[in-house]
Amino acid sequence: MATKLSVAGWRQSGLFQRAANVACALEHLYPRAIQAEVLELEDKTSFENWLKGRKNDASRHLYNKSGNVSESYLSHQTAPLCYIGDKEYLGGAEDVMELARKRFLGNGKSSAAMGLSSSSNLGWKKDDAAKGEYDYDLLVIGGGSGGLACSKQAASHGKKVAMLDFVKPSPQGTKWGLGGTCVNVGCIPKKLMHQAALLGEAQHDAANFGWTTGDSQHDWKKMVSNVQNHIKSLNFGYRVEMRNKSVKYINALGKFLSPHRVQCTDKKGKVSEITARRIVVAVGGRPTPLPCPGGDLAISSDDMFSLKESPGKTLVVGASYVALECAGFLAGLKYDVTVMVRSILLRGFDQDMATKIGDFMEAHGTKFIRGTVPDKLEKTADGRIKVTFNGGASSDVYDTVLAAIGRRADVAKLGLDAAGVETIKNGKIDCVNEQTNVSHIYAIGDIVAGKPELTPVAIKAGKMLADRLFGGSSKAMDYEKIPTTVFTPLEYGCCGLSEEDAIARFGDSLEVYHTQYTPLEWKVPDHREDNVCYCKVLVDMSDSKRVVGFHILGPNAGEVTQGFGVGMKLGMTFDDLSDTVGIHPTVAEELTALHVTKSSGASAEKTGC
Repeated sequence: MATKLSVAGWRQSGLFQRAANVACALEHLYPRAIQAEVLELEDKTSFENWLKGRKNDASRHLYNKSGNVSESYLSHQTAPLCYIGDKEYLGGAEDVMELARKRFLGNGKSSAAMGLSSSSNLGWKKDDAAKGEYDYDLLVIGGGSGGLACSKQAASHGKKVAMLDFVKPSPQGTKWGLGGTCVNVGCIPKKLMHQAALLGEAQHDAANFGWTTGDSQHDWKKMVSNVQNHIKSLNFGYRVEMRNKSVKYINALGKFLSPHRVQCTDKKGKVSEITARRIVVAVGGRPTPLPCPGGDLAISSDDMFSLKESPGKTLVVGASYVALECAGFLAGLKYDVTVMVRSILLRGFDQDMATKIGDFMEAHGTKFIRGTVPDKLEKTADGRIKVTFNGGASSDVYDTVLAAIGRRADVAKLGLDAAGVETIKNGKIDCVNEQTNVSHIYAIGDIVAGKPELTPVAIKAGKMLADRLFGGSSKAMDYEKIPTTVFTPLEYGCCGLSEEDAIARFGDSLEVYHTQYTPLEWKVPDHREDNVCYCKVLVDMSDSKRVVGFHILGPNAGEVTQGFGVGMKLGMTFDDLSDTVGIHPTVAEELTALHVTKSSGASAEKTGC
């Protein structure tokens, strides 16, 4: 049985890091003899408090070789604290180095005197791949936005960094390049296709502004080609950037073999192994397949943005933001689109806003089938897809079925069990400041349980983690008041709490200020409705009228929300909003002129400027 060698200290202590590296190297050199335990505290104060608490607990005292409580242990003040088998005091960094030197050189004190079992009894075998040290200071598994950001930031601190990335094809066979979901099959192509739909709508507006317009047709193939060309340029740029930042980019599928060792399998099936002192898991998620018979006939967002042929009559299954965004731009491109909704739209978002989004989309051509899910998908003789629903009572035939019912963490083949990393529902990982239950393994992005699945969140968390690990920072990622936007035909931006959550948290002290409005640009076109745009702020009246939730529906909601997100982060109050001079005539100005409360029952509709 391996003897445990423990090293405790605080994250930014150079001596602690040195001792921890040596302890882990010993574990890899003699895996059957030594089990390294690294106890990494957040900062110096945390370590000092931990050490004081340990000394005050007589049951946790450390002893010298004579069996007495070690006086050296009782007087120990600095990081690292090193000990053997939970009981024997070893000392500090130099003592661990001395232990390593004696074991490597095979001289000096006997292994028994060092508190270790005989190598002959355990059959110690040198792990040649480790070569006495780790291949990398940091290994990042996953080349999406978070993984790229973390690896580059770590390399900027002078660390030896590798990043593994391997794109497993979708069930439909779609592949893509470096950059992860956002760049290849998410935010970037989605926003560009949303823009294509907006441009089509703008052509209708143009006639009322004096432009002579005729019937125009949308070219799906041309749009996809240009979008994909842009994405390929980003893929190439990331590879160049990895090289320029001295990050080793390895195009291979990673799988844990042990807590510090990862197997790499490239596209030709060639297998190799690498080791790392610290590992960051940033593999993101993949779409959940339809669970009904024939569900494999549906495509997902992994396939939508590179379809070589136009999707034609489309059924979108699901009511997530991915579902509504895709349905929205397809309807804007004049395709026949139906959204099949099991229960509610945009679960997890403000439901007042979600209802308004659904109403707007339905009024502008998107059809909805509510309260049901597909029972079965079947291929028809002409190559289309028959979808049966409502318990077999209803059916329709579509050219394309898009499944957008959620995403799950892409960890099934990652070998987390071999590393000792625990997962919960959907494969997600519970973390404290991005640290998993295994002290040297971290996770960022969409696989972290209970955190927003947003590209900028993964990027920010990855950079801040690298700064804490290697740059002397003690600043943790703040997951509160994160602004985001849903790019539905009527864009929705938000930051902070939904109205439902705010009511639950603040009760009677919550007030809602709101308004319906019409952007000036929509006043001239004769097909635009009045007062379909909407914004509201949620205010805790008991805390200096603090704004706890911000919500806006309207053109350019993302641009508006980004600016107000700064105010939310700084703790803005309703008076701060009211005291700000608006920019006239803009959509964002509406937020500075709010005065109607929901509790008053007065109409929120606006007339005039």
